[in-house]
Amino acid sequence: MEDIPLASVSPAGSVPIAEVTEEVVVRVSSEARLSEVVEALIGANIGAVVVGDKAKVMGIISERDVVHALGAGGDFDALSAMDVAHTNLIWCDVTATVAEVAAQMMEEYVRHVLVEQDGHLVGIVSARDLLGVYAAADVEVE
Repeated sequence: MEDIPLASVSPAGSVPIAEVTEEVVVRVSSEARLSEVVEALIGANIGAVVVGDKAKVMGIISERDVVHALGAGGDFDALSAMDVAHTNLIWCDVTATVAEVAAQMMEEYVRHVLVEQDGHLVGIVSARDLLGVYAAADVEVE
């Protein structure tokens, strides 16, 4: 099966990523216990948190990462955020389009991309956010 560029599938692909980026970034410290990570995810009703502070992003933890850690026999109170965090971070510039970030997610096999502007984290975009853009575009067409 031939890959079809996402931009050719829908005009939604040309939407600037800045329009769908979650600007509120929930952070936990690298020393936070896994139980604190779960509290942060639930409390903010989000799918991923950043490990680090405003000056430095050290990793990202998603709901899926928590499930994997627990499934491997991890202990909520023994594991730290850095024990579970992904440190191979995937970034995009705030000027990227939805299609570019969707393609990047597919290529890197991730569900969350950190959005930067001038070298600083300004938000997070999830696969769910991008799906919403494409779904809304299909509804508008009908």
